[in-house]
Amino acid sequence: MKVALVTGASSGIGESTAVELQKAGYTVYAAARRVQRMEGLKAQGVRVLEMDVTDDDSMVAGVKQVIADTGRIDLLVNNAGYGSYGAFEDVPLSEGKYQFEVNVFGLARLVQLVVPHMRRQQSGRIVNVSSIGGKIYEPLGGWYHSTKFAVEGLSDSLRLELKPFGIDVVVIQPGAIKTEWGGIAVDNLKKRSGEGAYKEQVRQLSAFFGQADRGSEPKVIADVIVKAARARRPRTRYAAGFGAGPILFARRVLPDRGFDALFLGAMRRAAKA
Repeated sequence: MKVALVTGASSGIGESTAVELQKAGYTVYAAARRVQRMEGLKAQGVRVLEMDVTDDDSMVAGVKQVIADTGRIDLLVNNAGYGSYGAFEDVPLSEGKYQFEVNVFGLARLVQLVVPHMRRQQSGRIVNVSSIGGKIYEPLGGWYHSTKFAVEGLSDSLRLELKPFGIDVVVIQPGAIKTEWGGIAVDNLKKRSGEGAYKEQVRQLSAFFGQADRGSEPKVIADVIVKAARARRPRTRYAAGFGAGPILFARRVLPDRGFDALFLGAMRRAAKA
């Protein structure tokens, strides 16, 4: 039986992914800081780990437990992450650094911890949950988009680096999904820049994010992750969820100024709705 480790599994995409992988026959370890929120997963037979991706000791302990229990790890789903928004001049560097700790360095450290076991097996798959935000950009989201651009570049390099050992690296690019992410991003946005020079942009972007009720359910992304995990030869990237395909297409075909105009226009329309 194949063994999977899923981070950020206490809610949203991570929780749904743990459930769907369990249904697909994996032995699933669901990792998150908020263990108390994973009782439902435990009741379904998912194995629960307390893990903070900014705490090296907890990551080391978690991977050690998986190996001690099962002797192997076949799939790592790096899903833990959050969105911190605000005008660049308003966001303290400490918050920018923390955004990278969670979204990039935690992911990177877990890759370092599982790869030796996958190399020994001569097989394995690493699925990094990025975002369409790893290919596009928004005002007031510089730190968040920086982290996701970093995940994209890191994943591409890893894919080539690990290919000789039978290890695949896959990027998932969700569009708008009905999770806690949007609420957290808007809360941070208003806290940092809700008053002052950027308040009109904050108003417009908050309205744009408020359209998340039209987003896809987390299971849409979970199903794509399971597909990527089980594919004999997975694609390097999977984009899914509300708006993902059209937005990424627009980014590919439009020049930068054209995409700028498209996005700013969408923000203004959302604010007027």
